[in-house]
Amino acid sequence: MLVRRILHISFVSVFLSCVALSSAFAENPADKYDMRFWKLQLPVDDNKDGKVDEVDVRGLKDYSHPDFFHLNEGGFLIFSAPNKAATTTNSTNTRSELRQMYRSTNTKIGTHDLANNFALKANRRAKDFADIGGQLEATLAVLHVARNANYPDKRPAYSVVVGQIHAGKDEGLMRRGSGFGNEPIKIFYKKWPDHETGSVFWTYERNLARDNPDRTDIVYPVWGNTWENPGDPGDDGISLGELFNYNINVHGNTMYLTFRTKDAARTVNYQIDLSDNVDAYGNVDEKDNPEGYSRDALYFKAGAYNQCSAKDATASWYPACAGTGEWATDKANGDYVSVAFARLLLSRSVAPAD
Repeated sequence: MLVRRILHISFVSVFLSCVALSSAFAENPADKYDMRFWKLQLPVDDNKDGKVDEVDVRGLKDYSHPDFFHLNEGGFLIFSAPNKAATTTNSTNTRSELRQMYRSTNTKIGTHDLANNFALKANRRAKDFADIGGQLEATLAVLHVARNANYPDKRPAYSVVVGQIHAGKDEGLMRRGSGFGNEPIKIFYKKWPDHETGSVFWTYERNLARDNPDRTDIVYPVWGNTWENPGDPGDDGISLGELFNYNINVHGNTMYLTFRTKDAARTVNYQIDLSDNVDAYGNVDEKDNPEGYSRDALYFKAGAYNQCSAKDATASWYPACAGTGEWATDKANGDYVSVAFARLLLSRSVAPAD
């Protein structure tokens, strides 16, 4: 099976095949990267409708943005987002990010319909979804993270999310204890301004209501430190511009994670059952939803989701990062994030190798 073979290709081979592809013909990201099952959210409101601009599947066929979504000279797919710009409703974090769209160009299927999202095997309506489980693989390098924060000790400072699974919000499900729109995984890169390298880690969000005090992200290390440790990760970290690979494979009810660099000895693996409240270390989390994400509609996202909010408030997710809202100024001052993808692939899930 093609997908199974892809999983066993070495990281170095994947990287070399990515950069060897000629980009001479490629003017837009869709000329080189498969955009048939994505829509794009941008940190702009050019049409002045009070919402962030989106580009649908059909529009992505011939779309690029010179600042926030484009190919560079080497053919890498660049996502960038300033600290201060247009954001989605109820968010202060900007993003240049793709959202999975199973429906492709069939707009008769709504964005939030079951047929445009995937489910876990444990979901009682699993057969009504586009698929059971799914897989996202990416090879990328973080080029820049925001450098200036008034509250540097707050967790989101100096960080960007480069891949995630998001659950859909559903008022009906909320009344039954799920459907809150939480995230079973977010992959972070964080680098303090005075450090030579940054850290990669992932988080699992307890699937609880927004006003539940136990709703929080549980953090798991990959390379370097997690957000609790402000120390310099040194050789254990990942430099800006250094390529790494992640694979998120949700098969049945289990999420299998693999993180790789060109050094095979640094490969990191995790697995976690998303249908219960057992964490990735095998321990029962009494504070989590006992059904995990069993009832939720799920979808992948990838790109540059800037965590360095410019909002100044007491909550821990507002580090008051610098930003003027004028892109040229903010870029010159280092008040933005930027990520380069060499590979981005959606596919069906596969059973893990024995």
